[in-house]
Amino acid sequence: MSSDTLSEQEIVEQLEQFGLSEKEIDTYLAILDNGEAKASTIADETGVSKRYVYSLSEDLEDRGFVDVNDHVVPTTIEARPPEETISRMTSQLETLGPALADRFTRSDTSSQEFEVIKSRVTVLKRIREYLAEAEQELALTIPQSQLDEIEDELRAAADRDVLGLLIVNTVDADGPVDTEELEGIASVVRVSEQAMPVLLTVDNELGLFAPLEMVLRSNTDNRSIAFTQEQLVPVLVTSFLGNYWALAEEIYVRNPPALPRTFGSFRNAVHAATVYLRDDVAIEATAEVRPAQGSEYVTSDDADFETVSGRVVDTTQGLVEPTSSGFASEHSFVLDRDGERISVGGFGAFTEDYEAREVTLEYADES
Repeated sequence: MSSDTLSEQEIVEQLEQFGLSEKEIDTYLAILDNGEAKASTIADETGVSKRYVYSLSEDLEDRGFVDVNDHVVPTTIEARPPEETISRMTSQLETLGPALADRFTRSDTSSQEFEVIKSRVTVLKRIREYLAEAEQELALTIPQSQLDEIEDELRAAADRDVLGLLIVNTVDADGPVDTEELEGIASVVRVSEQAMPVLLTVDNELGLFAPLEMVLRSNTDNRSIAFTQEQLVPVLVTSFLGNYWALAEEIYVRNPPALPRTFGSFRNAVHAATVYLRDDVAIEATAEVRPAQGSEYVTSDDADFETVSGRVVDTTQGLVEPTSSGFASEHSFVLDRDGERISVGGFGAFTEDYEAREVTLEYADES
């Protein structure tokens, strides 16, 4: 389909699929219409403040849609040639496609299960089912208008001390989010005004991905996919943390579970340790670990797991503000083991001294 056959609404809907919010789309189209313009011109055409235009334009520049010429006075905003923008996005998709296909073909087909979902009702039903199965951790983006549909399952998971990372997408909201109503619904709640797809991962085993409009409209030609694939779900978790979590604003952090507690999810242990440390609560950790690949502690390629214990003195994480991780999947803590500082990461750790498969936290003896 050529571009001149698309209506204004169809162009907007296509841009929404690339994660642009309504205001970002309005701003981008105004910039395209002008080619290059001052922020005040774009503000007049879109009905938003000049300061907001600058903010939106910086986001669009980060995504490769425009250039902000702040080296001239007054600053101008210039649309990049659409063919270059499309070429860049196509290149990214072409790079991602083979990588996902390689994971698919290399995995054990007996453990693969994919379901193509055609209706909004079924999408919400699968989300409720997956949330009910959560034992260790979950990550979810959901439009604010649909939160009531799954709230009971989210709160039940929180009551089971499941680490819940929730983004409430306010793109369809009638008003501001009521923070008090979200208390206790998840471990950490963030809100975002940017359009996001509906994404759910549970225990690194269950995943679901749906276009935003599929849960906002009762009749659409879009499809979503639900899957049980241990090789693919961790990729979706990393995408959630790197592409969506970082863009949302934190509004609520739940208190961690009482100790002592053994955590099967390493991120859950890091979250609990981080919140306790920020509340000046002294804690200790006992972990089943083995040297991480590349660590100075490696003695062989198949080292056995051993038990280490020590005072938790620091964490590196991207779950609660202020974050301290350098990349999306970096979550670790530092133990003081008889005066020696060692870093412990989760499964597949490579920048830490050790990787852990199980962690027990308890309150430190201050006597």
